[in-house]
Amino acid sequence: MKQLALVILLALAIVGCDTNAVYKEYTDIEDGKWYIKNAPSFTFDIKDASIPYNIYYNLRNSLSYGYYNLYLTRYLRDSTGRELESRLDELILMDPKTGKPNGDGIGDIFDHKFLMKRNYRFPKPGQYTMQIRQYMRQDPLLNVLSVGITVEKAGTAN
Repeated sequence: MKQLALVILLALAIVGCDTNAVYKEYTDIEDGKWYIKNAPSFTFDIKDASIPYNIYYNLRNSLSYGYYNLYLTRYLRDSTGRELESRLDELILMDPKTGKPNGDGIGDIFDHKFLMKRNYRFPKPGQYTMQIRQYMRQDPLLNVLSVGITVEKAGTAN
């Protein structure tokens, strides 16, 4: 019985070892139909602006997603709503030639984590908001199940 408890405790410790993450959040896309007007926002606190952070896109899609890539526009705003940055990014979800999905998958669902910003230094401590809008020619964009971001303290290999 002690060995089982030790194994469970060890498994929880390994799974819970995301110590560099200061924020991680997903928004589910209703019915897997991502409309252009649906631009999820993620608000997080930065307590220490003296250290760099890595920011990642998190994306979950079905294998039925019709493209090998996904264009997203991101908007970073400070606590006053002032836009610090906006940028169009392309995420490669599948190999363009073979169609083999990238990311980690179970069944026909795949999770992706894409580096958005490396070693970013926020101007000052406080609250920030990252808004993400799909920028494809299809509205709604089908078979995107959820989108999110992770903000981590830089310095570890991911």
